[in-house]
Amino acid sequence: MKKIKNSVIFILLISVSFSCGSQITSMNQEQVPGPKALIYKTKADYFDKVPIALSADKTQVVSFPDPGDLKRGDKLMLPDRLIRSYLLDNKGIGPNTAFLKYTYSEYAALKQVPDPNQLMELILDDDPMIEIWECGMLSDFENTKELKQIIRSKFKDCTKLK
Repeated sequence: MKKIKNSVIFILLISVSFSCGSQITSMNQEQVPGPKALIYKTKADYFDKVPIALSADKTQVVSFPDPGDLKRGDKLMLPDRLIRSYLLDNKGIGPNTAFLKYTYSEYAALKQVPDPNQLMELILDDDPMIEIWECGMLSDFENTKELKQIIRSKFKDCTKLK
C-alpha cells in the first residue's frame, strides 16, 4: 500500500510540474505581447517628471521605478513629444499616475529608491491626466508620424482610458 501511495504522489508531482511548465511557456509566448501605445495629455508640463502609480483612492503608492529603470543605456526614457501637447508614454503611465517632484535625471542619479511613504510626500500632482488613449501595441507603429496621425483623426480606433 505504501508503494502505491508513493507512486501516486510521484505521478501527481510529475503531472503538476508539466502542467505548470506548459502554462508558463504559453504565457510567455502568447500573453506578453509588449508595451501598449499610450498617448496622453496632462494639466501642466510634467514632461521630465517621474511617474508613479497610486491606488485608486490615491492614498498609497502601488508602483514606482527603480532609479535604473529610467534609462535605456545612457538615454533617459522620457516620453516622446507628439502634437497638440500630447505625449507618448515610454515608462508606464495610467489613469492613477501621479508625478513626483523629481526629474528623470535627479531620480536616475539616486543610489537607492525612496520608500513609498517618502514618495507620497514627493508627489507634485496626484491627478495630472486630462486624457489617456490606448492605441494598440507600440510595435504596430513604425514612427511617431503614425501616432501624430492618430491624434489628427481624433483617436479613431483607440480606447479612451481617461
